[in-house]
Amino acid sequence: MMSDTIAKMHQDNRVIVAKLGEVADLLDQQGADPFRVRAYREAAAYISDLPMPLRTVFASGGSRALEALPTIGPSIATAIIEILQTGDLRLRDTLRGGLDPETLFQTVPQIGPHLAAIIHDRLDINTLEALEVAAHDGRLAELPGFGPRRVRGVQYALAELLARRKRIGAAPLSPNPPIAQTLDVDREYRQRAADGSLPMIAPQRFNPDQRAWLPILHTERGDWHFTALYSNTLQAHRLQRTKDWIVIRYEKDNEGAAQCTVVTEHRGDLAGKRVIRGHEAACADHYAKERAVSPQ
Repeated sequence: MMSDTIAKMHQDNRVIVAKLGEVADLLDQQGADPFRVRAYREAAAYISDLPMPLRTVFASGGSRALEALPTIGPSIATAIIEILQTGDLRLRDTLRGGLDPETLFQTVPQIGPHLAAIIHDRLDINTLEALEVAAHDGRLAELPGFGPRRVRGVQYALAELLARRKRIGAAPLSPNPPIAQTLDVDREYRQRAADGSLPMIAPQRFNPDQRAWLPILHTERGDWHFTALYSNTLQAHRLQRTKDWIVIRYEKDNEGAAQCTVVTEHRGDLAGKRVIRGHEAACADHYAKERAVSPQ
């Protein structure tokens, strides 16, 4: 029994090496910052020669113990923790065009594929943190299939999931980058996607022919790293908005990662403008300041 446990712990290391190595290869193929590529490759190489299981290191001291190892900073420590806890790595899925909030929502008890699709379609949210807010502010209760008992169950389950994430030492999400930077990444992505200067990937979803059609952008603004790609969700295809909805993943050096969706607004004072879903007020302020400084 003990030998089986030790073997599994070393298998964890091999899985982590494979996933970090795949991230490095994908970043390299997609023209990402060479520093980021090198960071993942060096971490994978170091872990491949590590005699001790990373699960043991993590159990003994959490994320700080991982970060104390050579080549493993906060961002890669967070990736390692995610692999140890879930067996998967969302960054790898993003780089492969498999960005899928609906699958993420199905990790919450009482939420199956149908309800996960309703949440994503109606509320336009992408993270468990945003789902927790919706579960408490009344928006979730307004959706079909979410009666009082189910909403309470989701609230409880999310509290447990997110508390466990904090207990295991996962890095907090990055603060939001400046609105102007995110909108500029959106502009760069749409422009370069249109002129064909971006690498193409073959997304796993809604792509039966495995055709490389999805442009992907890796870019930096200061110490922020951005990855942008067209939304490849069921709702985007259903509404024919795949070329309008842009999903932007962002992370800051030595911090966690988060994402947002930028769309063209069709109503109100922001009609015709690009806005970040969930940050409409901040976008309105941004455009107001632009008008104030632009020549008359």
